[in-house]
Amino acid sequence: MTNQLAGHLLVDCLIAQGVTHAFGVPGESYLAVLDGFHARADRIRFITNRQEGGAAFMAEAQGKLTGRPGVCFVTRGPGATNASIGVHTAFQDSTPMVLFVGDVASDARDREAFQEVDYSAFFGPGTKGMAKRVERIDDARRIPEYVARAFATAMNGRPGPVVLVLPEDMLTQTVDAEPLPRVEPVQAWSDPGSLRELRELLMQAKRPLVIAGGGGWTPQAAAALQRFAENWQLPVANAFRFQDTFDNHHPLYAGDVGLGINPALAARVRDSDLLIALGPRLGESTTGGYTLIQAPVARQKLVHIHSSAEELNRVYQATLAICATMNAAARSLEVLSAPPSVPWAEWANACHADYLANIDPANGGITLPGTIDMPAIIHTLQQHLPADAVLTNGAGNFASWLHRFYRYHGLVKGHKTQLAPTNGAMGYGVPAGVAASILTGRSAFTIAGDGDFLMNGQELATAVMHGAKSIVLLLNNSSFGTIRMHQEREYPARTSGSDLHNPDFCALATAYGYRAERITHTSEFEPALLRALQGEGGALIEVVLDLEVITTRATLSAIGKA
Repeated sequence: MTNQLAGHLLVDCLIAQGVTHAFGVPGESYLAVLDGFHARADRIRFITNRQEGGAAFMAEAQGKLTGRPGVCFVTRGPGATNASIGVHTAFQDSTPMVLFVGDVASDARDREAFQEVDYSAFFGPGTKGMAKRVERIDDARRIPEYVARAFATAMNGRPGPVVLVLPEDMLTQTVDAEPLPRVEPVQAWSDPGSLRELRELLMQAKRPLVIAGGGGWTPQAAAALQRFAENWQLPVANAFRFQDTFDNHHPLYAGDVGLGINPALAARVRDSDLLIALGPRLGESTTGGYTLIQAPVARQKLVHIHSSAEELNRVYQATLAICATMNAAARSLEVLSAPPSVPWAEWANACHADYLANIDPANGGITLPGTIDMPAIIHTLQQHLPADAVLTNGAGNFASWLHRFYRYHGLVKGHKTQLAPTNGAMGYGVPAGVAASILTGRSAFTIAGDGDFLMNGQELATAVMHGAKSIVLLLNNSSFGTIRMHQEREYPARTSGSDLHNPDFCALATAYGYRAERITHTSEFEPALLRALQGEGGALIEVVLDLEVITTRATLSAIGKA
């Protein structure tokens, strides 16, 4: 290897790790890296974003889709702080990601130089921070070491984000070094004694329930989970916004445990005598505010299987805690010998029947006003979207229509099909959909609210620039709907701060280069969707929605009167 710019070496290290795309907003602090991307454009693409938050969300989506760290580059100070929303999402969602931050030169450090920030203080690290690890590369010769360690840290144990800080003068040094080989995640296996104890707990159970989710899943692990469930006839629910972990079309699927949970499933969780939490960290949304599963000691017997030892017994004192990665855990469970029959077959069938009843629009007991039938809209999506389509959303009540009524195809079928932020980050859906289109070439469908869309709608320009094709279904009720719902519940008829004055969304999308149309009746949606699927480039379909249609189970007025 001959001497080269450190910025070029950094790009070579990314290529060695299998990175094909990096997302970011350019900055003068890492010009040498940008030059490296230019020199190696045939092997890696730098995707130019329009705001660092959108870039970080795209990198987070990349981590979810590939199982390897998504990569984002931003400049110092405001660039890094803008990107922090994606880092926080990656942390709470257990998504592997590496954020590279161009920084002030070494001779200006600690003087509050232009845009200087203490990144170790800002990003963590630790379970109370936003990153698993924060490091600064001062010696250009050690770039391969730092990059390899960042990728290993992001993938091993509980996956998550790592921040690497790059002083701009370091990047312009010439260095004689070579990338380290591609890092693979380490598999941690369950110990035989724990598996025997788990089998004993199953043999004693009458109403078991599996809750699957979290990071680190692969199609192979999902297939092993399915075989485990079939061998033991176990009902399986998916954790909040990990609805594609277990195939929603499978007869043992029980639904998703999260915000807006099916009341019947909530009752099943409470009535269960054995919960097997396979992968999720059992956060607030999955546990109903730590009430469905009572903290710190659950009413049910609890088996918690997680890839991080630090996560086990951190919130819940489990009956049995097993530290194992998802691939290893699921493969251990699929060979766990099952008896010829189990006493909970009727329980498992009833769990699935509850799920089917919940996705039947006739159930729910309310008549929603207006000319838009949202369950029918989602049914139309189910009919026409390809089975491998990637569905994305940000945060807001609008997402509940997708979460309740859409049946996600499981990872077992070979593809990640849901990208959604468990940390409730608004503005995630649009950039995630664009990233999904760029990275996979598959159909990418985004559902967004009017408030959510304007958080990162500018990334439609990124889509057009890089040839991405996403479809955006924008539900416009001229409100921050989730906040309005809570206001109506807590302070009826005292609206403050949640009303919105919106632009012409179709004109805005057209200006970016998307095709756009507005519909006001359910019958108009199917032909609009077909035009979007068959047309060239991206498309936005705006649906004008009555504010009364605020949740899948109650109108806004009914919430205010409750």
